[in-house]
Amino acid sequence: MGRGQLRIYLGAAPGVGKTYAMLEEAHRRRARGTDVVIGVVEPHGRARTAELIAGLEVVPRRTMTYRGATFEELDVDAVLRRDPEVVLVDELAHTNVPGSRNAKRWQDIEELLAAGITVLSTVNIQHLESLNDVVERIAGVPQRETVPDEVVRRADQVELVDMTPEALRRRMAHGNVYAPEQVDAALGNYFRVGNLTALRELALLWLADQVDDHLDRYRADHHIDDTWEARERVVVALTGGAEGETLIRRATRIAARGKGADLMAVHVLRSDGLVGADPTLLARQRLLVESLGGTYHQVLGDDVPAALIEFARGVNATQLVLGASRRGRLAHLFSRGVALTTMSLSGSMDVHLVPHRQAGRGRTAALGSPLSRRRRLAGYALAVVGLPLLVLAVRLPGRDVSLATGELLLLAMVIAAALVGGMWPALLAAVAGFALLNWFFTEPIHSFEISQVENIVALAVFLLVAASVSIVVDTAARRTREAARASADAQSLAAVAGSMVGNPRPLIGLLERLLETYGLTSVTLLERAADASRLPGSQEDPSIWSVVACVGERPSLTPADGDVEVPIDDTLSLALRGPALPAEDRRVIEAFAAQAALALRQERLTSEAASAGVLAEADRMRTALLAAVGHDLRTPLAAAKAAVTSLRSDEVQFDDDDRAELLETADESLDRLTALITNLLDLSRLQAGVLGVSLRPTAAEGSVARALDELGEPARKVTVDLPAGLPRLAADPALLERVLVNVIGNALRFSPPDRPPVVTARADGSVVELRVVDHGPGIPAPQRDRMFVPFQRLDDSGTGIGLGLALSRGLTEAMGGTLVPETTDDGGLTMRLTLPVERAAAAPAGRVVLDDASDDTRGDGVPGRARP
Repeated sequence: MGRGQLRIYLGAAPGVGKTYAMLEEAHRRRARGTDVVIGVVEPHGRARTAELIAGLEVVPRRTMTYRGATFEELDVDAVLRRDPEVVLVDELAHTNVPGSRNAKRWQDIEELLAAGITVLSTVNIQHLESLNDVVERIAGVPQRETVPDEVVRRADQVELVDMTPEALRRRMAHGNVYAPEQVDAALGNYFRVGNLTALRELALLWLADQVDDHLDRYRADHHIDDTWEARERVVVALTGGAEGETLIRRATRIAARGKGADLMAVHVLRSDGLVGADPTLLARQRLLVESLGGTYHQVLGDDVPAALIEFARGVNATQLVLGASRRGRLAHLFSRGVALTTMSLSGSMDVHLVPHRQAGRGRTAALGSPLSRRRRLAGYALAVVGLPLLVLAVRLPGRDVSLATGELLLLAMVIAAALVGGMWPALLAAVAGFALLNWFFTEPIHSFEISQVENIVALAVFLLVAASVSIVVDTAARRTREAARASADAQSLAAVAGSMVGNPRPLIGLLERLLETYGLTSVTLLERAADASRLPGSQEDPSIWSVVACVGERPSLTPADGDVEVPIDDTLSLALRGPALPAEDRRVIEAFAAQAALALRQERLTSEAASAGVLAEADRMRTALLAAVGHDLRTPLAAAKAAVTSLRSDEVQFDDDDRAELLETADESLDRLTALITNLLDLSRLQAGVLGVSLRPTAAEGSVARALDELGEPARKVTVDLPAGLPRLAADPALLERVLVNVIGNALRFSPPDRPPVVTARADGSVVELRVVDHGPGIPAPQRDRMFVPFQRLDDSGTGIGLGLALSRGLTEAMGGTLVPETTDDGGLTMRLTLPVERAAAAPAGRVVLDDASDDTRGDGVPGRARP
């Protein structure tokens, strides 16, 4: 006898429907003639699960007593004696009562499998041994009952029973999982949305690993040696340097090796906002990443390696691409650098270190001072002239100033030089102060010799402190200036971003903001023909350039016409007319130019999407209309034509009854054809906003009665329950009757014979609500909007062109009312028709114009309010 098969239903949490799915499978197998029995099924008080147990043979359980309590466990011997083909054993990870045949239920199942019996079982992801600690960190609840992963891996089939966290929480709230008194505690603890989402992802990932294992076994069994690449997620780190494009292209090639791999670029910003990265290069690299199908991200962090690793782990990256360090060999003696530190923190993540042209060349030191020439000269003057004058002033005859006092005075002069002229004048002042102190304040006076050791120490300390203070003061001054500049740039960028948000034409808004910010005469975005990018003299040839957008006076026809040219890529360039711009402003403008390219792309994509949407909608409407004409209009026309042709024929003699029947057929067909054409015309009038509506006092009872009369014999089943004294409506009687005919007709079509529709009404202040209640299959909430789309039918009956409800809602809104679908309490669909009462009608009779379908002037979520 062969070994039985094990099929496991895996769930992310209790209540997703594992046991229910197992029982459904048991019923399917039993219907096919398979011998199926229940060994253990735990319904946990769930009524629908208990209903599925009925009709299946249940093997009696074994009763055991432990510490004075009675328990029922799977009776393995009884199942083996019964020897079914399939047995259901719920809760794979269950721990048996002490004294049982086996300690764990999965061990009982192993005996049944060895006996050749197929077993259906269930387990939740939190009960897997390898994930026990992970689940405890997620949910905060330790799992005492676990099953070895290998037991589940050996299963012949593992089926995931999935449910969204929101749906599971709704099931719990309705009392379908736990008893009502346990629901609130469960929803607030283990069954929080975050917990359920994490457990669901854990189940999906674990099952995906098992799929990979099955694929590996399949490849080995079938001797498949070709590489089947798994999906990867590649992160490339950008510093804002020139090597970024090299890294991006390299990462793209790595990602391309794995089917469906994700490419993500990340740049780490310092928390103080003082970044040495070139914003222009970063903007261009962002364009490159997005054009290659990747995404661009920025994270904040002073520790670059830690920030990179944290981001990579946060997105579950499998590979990290870094550029080789630009630092020189000497710098590596003092620090490992970002690349090596990141590699040491990467753990199991693959790290690619990509060489580039800038590697090992070192970073350009900021030796030049950003201060003006005038301030630098003033600093040197303090060092060269100010220090000697200070010394002469304190060494005048009759003044005995100590070395300590002289050091403090000269140190103050060094700080002043640093504040005025920067680091280099301050360092010159420190060296000059050292010499002056030695000459004028240390024994022997007027000599560079130093007789006392403590004076040597004092002068050395002065020189070190003066140099350190000058560097610190200069660095602080630089940082202050950088912060001010960064703040100004940030304000400019924020202004530009603000001009794009909510602007229907973001490109023009961006160029206008650029024009205002820098006081330019004109800003022109130019595009070059793709086939002219390599022609000589193309910068000055206006025939190959076209103006994409321009603001201001005198637009530039070529990039050379502008006072400042900012190239964006091979085909786009920004030409500026106006005053000369300093270098630091040009950097920000280049970043804005890259944003202009993004705005242009956004506008073009939006335009293409709008055009495609209009064409798709027109094509859908045309196809639907042709289908309607080809069937629903053609059928009554053919019937009427056949009846009239028969009556005119001389070949057959009809008696009076036959003639009357043919005339009735022709009349009914023509009436049907007239109704369809009327609906089409009314729908077109509604969409054009020119439907004539005559509002006058109308009795709801009379409108309902006339609608039922028009529906004929089937409408006799409808129950009408209208209260006495219902106020009259402000409505068009003919239109209201047509709405009721359509709505009640739909309810009749889908209601079961033993539960006909019910028409009720109630007054609610200034409105009256008419409700048409059916007990049919109902319509899921996500599909209800489709009910009111022309030429859409949610059933498969093949009758009607799907205009009834679309027209009914339009007519209702034209009368100032609403038509809203709701769920019937005991199953089915309720159409709620709301219309104002007579005294609330302020609109005069006449033509009604419908607002755009997206308008909602009442704030009640009902679009398309009518206005007279």
